[in-house]
Amino acid sequence: MSVSEIYKKTLKFGFIKMGIQGVVLAVSLVTLAICAGLGALLKSSTISLILLLVWIIVTAVVYRMALSYMGYMIRAAHVAIVSKAVTEGVIPDNMVEVGKQMVQERFGATNTYVVINHLINGAVRQLQNVVNRVDNLLDGIPGVDKLMDVIKVFLRIFLGYIDECCLGYTFYKKGEDAFKCGCDGVVIYFQNAKHLLKSALVTSVLVVVLTFISWFAPFLIFAGLLKLFGLSSAYGVAAVISILIAIAVKEAFIDPFILVQTMTAYMEVAPQTEITVDLYDKLSGMSAKFKELLGRARREVGNVI
Repeated sequence: MSVSEIYKKTLKFGFIKMGIQGVVLAVSLVTLAICAGLGALLKSSTISLILLLVWIIVTAVVYRMALSYMGYMIRAAHVAIVSKAVTEGVIPDNMVEVGKQMVQERFGATNTYVVINHLINGAVRQLQNVVNRVDNLLDGIPGVDKLMDVIKVFLRIFLGYIDECCLGYTFYKKGEDAFKCGCDGVVIYFQNAKHLLKSALVTSVLVVVLTFISWFAPFLIFAGLLKLFGLSSAYGVAAVISILIAIAVKEAFIDPFILVQTMTAYMEVAPQTEITVDLYDKLSGMSAKFKELLGRARREVGNVI
């Protein structure tokens, strides 16, 4: 199946995420209206500032709660279905239910998935720090800082979907231990870096442009409307609201496209990849989190990797 076909047929997961974000945005706007009303009644700049901070805290807490469990499960189910689509060419009609069932069957308990996802994410962040150290060594050379900023954005996109690709690989290798598959998945990702970098390069520009548009357009609209109502902190409030909208659009439409494109590129080469054993030790030396993931895998299946 093509990337566009898988993307369109699995867009339901994006709409579910957007629904979750919509609830967060609705709670945020209601809280803002209440805080703004109280601030107008009390006519105190100090209290208005406190109420603004209350609004930001409530929004952050609700956002965190909404995504802490529900977001994990929806994303994992999406990964499971994309993996099935790429390797089997099949997308079930009841994809959400099938995806959730695949997650439960593969990991047994949600916390196992969360642990593996956390370890892979931690390993990726530590590997990104290698780039930061290179940036520090080159600090002071004219023009290099701007180039490194561009490279960092590109690498964030390239490395940002390793966990999904590795989890997709665990669904493909469903007969093997999940921790071992997680380790194998990371190694396979880096062995095929050249192939995957080409895919990431195409999406990098698209992500930056679309993300900026999805933030800037709502910012202009809300800043104008709030200015009409005479809100003193119109630009700050508009910035926060537009960020929430941009996040919703990104998670509903942009992220699923990147996920499908990256996973498709990965799953097309992963089954045929001959794993290079020495990469396990090299990655362990670069990342303590990967070393921990490898240790968990060896405890589960023995010292076979």
